[in-house]
Amino acid sequence: MAQNPPNNRPNGDDDENNPQDPFSAMFGQLFGGGFDPNDLPPQLRDALGAQGDPAAMQKMMQQAQAMMSAMMSNNASSGPVNWKLASDTALQAYASDDPAVSDARNSAISDASNLSGLWLDNATVFESNGHATEVWTRKRWYDKTLATWKQVTEPVAESVAKAITTAMKDQIPEEMKGMLGNADGMFRNLGASMFGMQLGTALGGLATDVLGGTDIGLPLAGTTPGIIATNVSKFGDGLEIPEQEVLLYVILRENAHTRLFNRVPWLSSKLIGAVESYARGIHIDMSRIEDAVRGIDPSNPEALQSMLGEGLFTPQRTPAQEKALENLELTLALIEGWVDHVVSLAAQNLPFAGHLRETMRRRRASGGPAETAFVSLVGLELRPRKLREAAALWEHLYDERGIDGRDAVWDHPDLMPTAEDLTDPQGFTHRRAVAATEFDDFDAALGKLLDGGFDNVDSDSEDDDDPGKPEDPKS
Repeated sequence: MAQNPPNNRPNGDDDENNPQDPFSAMFGQLFGGGFDPNDLPPQLRDALGAQGDPAAMQKMMQQAQAMMSAMMSNNASSGPVNWKLASDTALQAYASDDPAVSDARNSAISDASNLSGLWLDNATVFESNGHATEVWTRKRWYDKTLATWKQVTEPVAESVAKAITTAMKDQIPEEMKGMLGNADGMFRNLGASMFGMQLGTALGGLATDVLGGTDIGLPLAGTTPGIIATNVSKFGDGLEIPEQEVLLYVILRENAHTRLFNRVPWLSSKLIGAVESYARGIHIDMSRIEDAVRGIDPSNPEALQSMLGEGLFTPQRTPAQEKALENLELTLALIEGWVDHVVSLAAQNLPFAGHLRETMRRRRASGGPAETAFVSLVGLELRPRKLREAAALWEHLYDERGIDGRDAVWDHPDLMPTAEDLTDPQGFTHRRAVAATEFDDFDAALGKLLDGGFDNVDSDSEDDDDPGKPEDPKS
C-alpha cells in the first residue's frame, strides 16, 4: 500500500481534525470536506503547515471564505466591484448600532427642518425644492447613496481588477496553473471581491460617521435632504451644546447644500463628473501589486489581512491627475465656503452658532478614519482645503453685492471664482470687469469681421493710385 506523503505538521500528527493545523481547516472549509492538503504542490503544502495565532487565523479564514465564496459565485463577474460583498461587509460595520428613530426624535427633526427653511429663506435666494428633511438610519444612508458610490468608484475598480489579474497570473506556480482552469475569470472575480471588501469596509465606516447626504461635499443622495439621526447625536456628544441646537445647525447645513445643488443643476453633474473622470484616469502601479502578490507568505497568519489592508491598491497620480484634483478641490471649497457663509447668516440667532461653525470647519478640513480609508482605496480626497478662503470670498461678495449678487455668481460655470480669487477676494469684481471688456472687444471685432467690415483692407492697400504708396523703381 502506497504511503501518503508527510503532512508537515509541526507535531507530526496526521489527524485531519488537529486544531493545531488551522490552514488545513481553512482550506477544508473553503474547498469542501474532501479537500486534502497533501494534494497541493510541495512548496505550498510546506508553507501551509506553519503555526499561527488562532484569533488572527479565524479572522483571516472568515475573510478568505467570504472572498472565495464570492469568487465562485455566478454573479461575481458582473462588474469590477462585487457589490454584494461590499454591502455585506459594510453591514458588519454599522448593523450592531443602528437603532430605529423614535417618534420624539422624528418630531424634533421635523420642527428643526421647518425652522431651518424659514431661516435659509432670509440668507439665500435659492429656494427649497419642497422636500422635507428625511430621517435616515445608517443602512438607509447606505442604500440612498449606493448608486453614487458605484458611479465614482467603478472606474478605478476596473483598473484594479485588471492589475490583480495580470499580477496574480504571473506569480502562481507552474504546477498550479493546470488546476485553475479559467484563471482570467477567477482572478477578475477575486479582484472584484477584494475591492468590494475594502470598499465595503470604507463605506461601512462612513455610514457610522457622516451626518447626512451632503456631509462630504458630494450630493450622494441627490437633492433630497436627509440626516442620520444616530450620527448627529454622536456628533453632539461632548460639545456641551443643547441637542436641539446641534440638530438645527446640522439640518441648516444639509438643506443649504441641497438648495444649492437643486438651484444650480450643472454643479452636481460637474462635481460627480470630475470625480468620475479622476477615478477613470487613475494609473495603477503594476509593479507595486506584483511585489505585494510575490511577497505574500502563506505561513504568515496576517498575510491575507495585509493584502486586503489599506494602501495596497493606492493609485499613483500623474501630473494630469494632480491638476484635475486641484480643480476638484477648488469646486469643493467653493461649495463648502458658500454653505459655511450662508449658514452663518441663517444661524445668527443660535447662541452657539460660532462654536458650531468652527467645529464643522475643522471636521471638514481633517476628515476622519472612515474618510481616510476611502482615500487610501481610490486615491481621492474630498476635503475642501481652502474652505476658510472660500468663505471669506463669499462674505466679501455678500458685503459688496448683497444676497442676490452673491448668489448670481452661480448662474454660469464661466462666472465661477478661480484659485486667484480665493487669495484676493477684493480683486474679484475688477478681474471680472476686465475680462468682460476684453470679451466685448473680441465680440465686436468678430461681429465686424462677419459683417464684411474688413473686406476692403487688402485691396485698398494695394491701390496704385494711393498717394502714400512709393513708386516702383523699375517704372
